[in-house]
Amino acid sequence: MSARLLKGRDIAGSLQNELSAKFSEAAARNGARPTLAALQVGADPAAAGYLRAIRRACQAVGAELRPVELDVGSSQVEVQASLADLNNDSAVHGIMILEPLPDHIDDSRLVERLEPAKDVDGVHPLNGGRLAAQRQPHFVPATPAGAIALLEDAGVNFKGKSAVVIGRSDIVGKPMALLLLHRHCTVTIAHSRTEKLPAVARQADILCVAVGQPEMVTGDWIKPGAVVVDFGTTYIGGSLKGDCDQESVQEVAGMMTPVPGGTGPVTNVMLMRNLWKAYCRLDAADGN
Repeated sequence: MSARLLKGRDIAGSLQNELSAKFSEAAARNGARPTLAALQVGADPAAAGYLRAIRRACQAVGAELRPVELDVGSSQVEVQASLADLNNDSAVHGIMILEPLPDHIDDSRLVERLEPAKDVDGVHPLNGGRLAAQRQPHFVPATPAGAIALLEDAGVNFKGKSAVVIGRSDIVGKPMALLLLHRHCTVTIAHSRTEKLPAVARQADILCVAVGQPEMVTGDWIKPGAVVVDFGTTYIGGSLKGDCDQESVQEVAGMMTPVPGGTGPVTNVMLMRNLWKAYCRLDAADGN
């Protein structure tokens, strides 16, 4: 057996074209494009790299990006004041807080002060709660939303299936588990401290891995014919590695997302889709 590879580029391209047309129409109608503000404190390379990726995503669909770059020595009060300005700026439709933040900045306090209606990353507790309760409106974090779009496009049957999510982060593992639950899967959330983890993984019809440990999951963890979603992104020797050993997993799984080229291309397009939703809500609230 050799798994069918679920590559994100095709679906990403289709979504990108659709959003580009909508953003152009909005700009023609209102004279201003949907705008995403990205708040960065300091010059951490990871945050800077993410900002570059967001810039490319905005350019691809015709959105405006407003980078707000604060000095690494900025105080909690100063960062919160900048965030408040963005919350109150009617020309800003979406806001992202880029991580990692300097150690002296309490990210949880920042997130709690983020306007939920502009929280396109889906990190505010209100949006997390709406997702858990399956209530609209809410923003789903872009990475798990992109994975679900990939699986749906591939015709994966969710109803009644056993799903295991390895990873419990607030932006990938937990929301992915909820999205699967909402599609009538029976969901187990596992993590690096789960006892007999390989045996737990082998129960899964749908296995999602988001632990940040490169090539941790091997073929003997996989139920034959399972669908495997690999969220891992770790650079080793200049190469991007997933959390799965692709060669051995591919020999057992029925479908899997490769790294690179799987969930990655869809993630930032889904972020732009969230920006569009935020724009539409704020535009409607303004009576336009």
